[in-house]
Amino acid sequence: MADILVTNDDGIESPGLRAAVEAVLSLGSVIVVAPSCQQTSTGRSFRGDKNSFLQPVKFPVNGTGVRAYHCECTPARAVLHAFDVLFSRKKPDLVVSGINYGENLGTNSTISGTIGAALQAATHGVRGLAVSLQTEIENHRKHVALEWSVARHFCREFARLMLERTLPADVDVLNVNVPASAKVNTPWTVARLSRQGYFSNLITAPTPASKIGDAVCRYGFDAATLEPDSDILAVCNGLVSVTPVSMDLTSRVDLKSFLKDVKLNA
Repeated sequence: MADILVTNDDGIESPGLRAAVEAVLSLGSVIVVAPSCQQTSTGRSFRGDKNSFLQPVKFPVNGTGVRAYHCECTPARAVLHAFDVLFSRKKPDLVVSGINYGENLGTNSTISGTIGAALQAATHGVRGLAVSLQTEIENHRKHVALEWSVARHFCREFARLMLERTLPADVDVLNVNVPASAKVNTPWTVARLSRQGYFSNLITAPTPASKIGDAVCRYGFDAATLEPDSDILAVCNGLVSVTPVSMDLTSRVDLKSFLKDVKLNA
């Protein structure tokens, strides 16, 4: 039986976390380790209260008592601590992060605590699955009522795929984004991470005295120039976007040629 660790960046009380557990509960033995509270946009940071520890919490799902903990820390730190404390002898077979309130697309993806947790799993040699549901911007940090059945379906399907098949060596994380309009029969497509940002900040009449809190988050991409195979365009077209992500951030250039070019230009 597969061992599955489920986490998120919206906190232990998030309905999206419960939806993820519901999605994978039949696929193996599930343990939940999630941040105590909202940790959106923390990326792969390791912030946390040094005195915090894994606090058990009741987590009944479909009549089953799931072993679950919360910890006062970021998602990546929660994964790290879970590996240190709960999986010191045997690593889990899969780490599922989500289901997130709000899509994680384009260059904004590295900001995501959801993806940060999945990337942290990858540093331990464990595949990570990050799943996000398209949500109105104003609801990204709220546990508003949403319909999770479709996102739960795709979470289950891709978790099953990652448990049953061997992915290419350079695929460490699958980043899955489900449009709000999606149905269980909505097609999914493999898409690359757009080089555009999906969200941007707007400060009206900015000055050096402008506060960080003055910035208003808004959609910030240029639809006319989106890459035809990008994750942003896929979701905008109503498709489920699946992006294979690598821990290797090295630019895809020939390193010897790059070194030669640098020397010539020095």
